[in-house]
Amino acid sequence: MSDNTGNDSSNISGLRGSYLSSMEVLAQSIASIAPSATPALVIPLVYGFAGNGTWLAYLFATIATILVAANLNQFTKRSASPGNLYAFIVKGLGTDIGVISGWALVLSYLLTASAVLCGFINYAHVLLSYAGIAAPSILIGIIGASSAWFIAFKDIKLSARIMLAFEVTAVTLIILLAVAVLDKHGFALDQAQLTLEGVSPSSLGIGLVLAFFSFAGFESATSLGDEARKPLQTIPRAVTISALLVGVFFVLLCYTEVLGFKGSATSLNNAAAPLTDLANFNGVGFFGPLISLGALISFWACFLACTNAGARILFLMGQHGIFHSAVGNAHNKNKTPHVAIAISTIIAAVVPFILILNHGGLIEIYGWVGTIATYGFIMAYALISISAPLYLRQEKELKTKHIVLSAVTVLVLLIPIVGSIYSNAASGAPYSWFIYIFVAWLVAGGLWFFIRKTQSPGVAAGIADNVEGVHQHFRELRAEGDSGDGI
Repeated sequence: MSDNTGNDSSNISGLRGSYLSSMEVLAQSIASIAPSATPALVIPLVYGFAGNGTWLAYLFATIATILVAANLNQFTKRSASPGNLYAFIVKGLGTDIGVISGWALVLSYLLTASAVLCGFINYAHVLLSYAGIAAPSILIGIIGASSAWFIAFKDIKLSARIMLAFEVTAVTLIILLAVAVLDKHGFALDQAQLTLEGVSPSSLGIGLVLAFFSFAGFESATSLGDEARKPLQTIPRAVTISALLVGVFFVLLCYTEVLGFKGSATSLNNAAAPLTDLANFNGVGFFGPLISLGALISFWACFLACTNAGARILFLMGQHGIFHSAVGNAHNKNKTPHVAIAISTIIAAVVPFILILNHGGLIEIYGWVGTIATYGFIMAYALISISAPLYLRQEKELKTKHIVLSAVTVLVLLIPIVGSIYSNAASGAPYSWFIYIFVAWLVAGGLWFFIRKTQSPGVAAGIADNVEGVHQHFRELRAEGDSGDGI
């Protein structure tokens, strides 16, 4: 049981209850999005496809994310667990679809961690180059991944505070750079961007998906349901604030970066260190090392956040009997899901290491694994939006506005889903392979769950009972007027 001080008490799950403040919960979602990493790497990738429509791709992605957040918060205002969207989808759509969504989310979080580890390695090379030092990419990756593992293993509060400090520092530096760029251009309007010069509907295809990938993980605060103070308040607030604030930041940075590269010999999408080049092009070259450092720590913080979130889904699935029971164990002293964290860190690091050893470029790998990860997130976001009205009907709280919100969100999400599949197929290998890799992963997850149900016939009923028990607990708390400090 958790107490109101939240220092040493544990939830039934074994994690430390009522432990994280509202800012620390927000830090989890913000760090998973990695707002300062997006201008450093993702916006240039989106520009390569969307050109002057990059800001529009991000505006669309912001709106879509806010709609998803509104559906998701129908759950987060009423219940909380470490299971992220997985547990909510189980409640709304049943165990089979819920487990497959959890399987997809694990893939998405760990491949996102793989992607940002490549970003970390890339900016480590940039920083080391200032000192004339060269280091093997694998060695840099091992240092980044192992240090993140140690923090995640040690204490979730320490993780949250480090992530928050790193992101605030990095975002502040980028905002200062953006102001310098706009000032150099006299804060004039860029007509090419505003009129979408050279942009066609088809050119926004992959660009929309990559833009949406920038928001992936905005919901990861929900994985702290057993560890947050007043989770029914702090988690929905973190989900909404992270989507809105970061969305505004992204749209403004898209506009600024595209504007800042006008007339440069290197195009935005071909720059190895876009923010450093942006500083040089606009007369504030001294910002270069600082910006690179900011990007480095942001990518590292995102790796930490994604392994934390992915590990907690694995942890709950382990407790539900989907994986070996050891995966669902919490560390006796640290109250962290240490086994799941170790598994998550190893998988997230090994994937890019294999690709690097096979001569994949860091930016290429980022795009490859990031695209596959996005499929999982979009699928989960669509399922949570479908689940929301069904869940509210169970709770006898369904209204017409909830049905409309769900329908609009699913329709909006269909645009990046269909656009990505079409655009990736048109782009040829390896992008044309990714949807098949993702579908194969889902099939493997479905087969594995079928095997587990055959081995343990009561596993599905046990999952449903566990999820319903958590919801019932919070129903009682809300009926008593309690703020929901934990279980």
